[in-house]
Amino acid sequence: MATSPKPTTSKPTRGGPRPGAGRPKGEPSKVIRLPVRLLPAVQALVELPAGAMLPSPVPSPLRLPLFGHKVRAGFPSPADDYVEAWLDLNEHLIEHKEATFFVQATGDSMIGAGIQEGTLLVVDRALEPRHNDIVIAVVDGELTVKRLEKRRGKVRLIAENPAFAPIEFKEGQELVVWGVVTSIIQKLK
Repeated sequence: MATSPKPTTSKPTRGGPRPGAGRPKGEPSKVIRLPVRLLPAVQALVELPAGAMLPSPVPSPLRLPLFGHKVRAGFPSPADDYVEAWLDLNEHLIEHKEATFFVQATGDSMIGAGIQEGTLLVVDRALEPRHNDIVIAVVDGELTVKRLEKRRGKVRLIAENPAFAPIEFKEGQELVVWGVVTSIIQKLK
């Protein structure tokens, strides 16, 4: 007596759609290949805040004259024509080119430090943030620029405008410092 195979009623165990599997719908993605040595640089680039600007990977040297005469911010004195040295702003402003980016400031919480709406900040991620440094920090998911204060085992972020209260951290609240502001660039016109 021959037996016929029993019909299966169970679902296949492989393939097919499964709830919660795969990547979520949304922005399309693309797989790219890159040398492993470039992975940290690409990851750092992806983590930069929106609107951040990076220095040119191969900055062209731009040497400008640096005059030996100091300029007094009071009574004017005649300037001499003696060029003491040549200055390349890339060398002057950027110490760690792979870890440096630029970002524009908004708001007026740091006006006492000369940082106002539209000021361009030069930020170095390679520097260890120290007491009294001006830093770019993430607080509750928001980026901010403030002065870092480390005293008696406590860390606070201080505004340079008395209208803003210091940011104090509660138990379990995390402070992430994106980098140290090393220079500011302010246009006058």
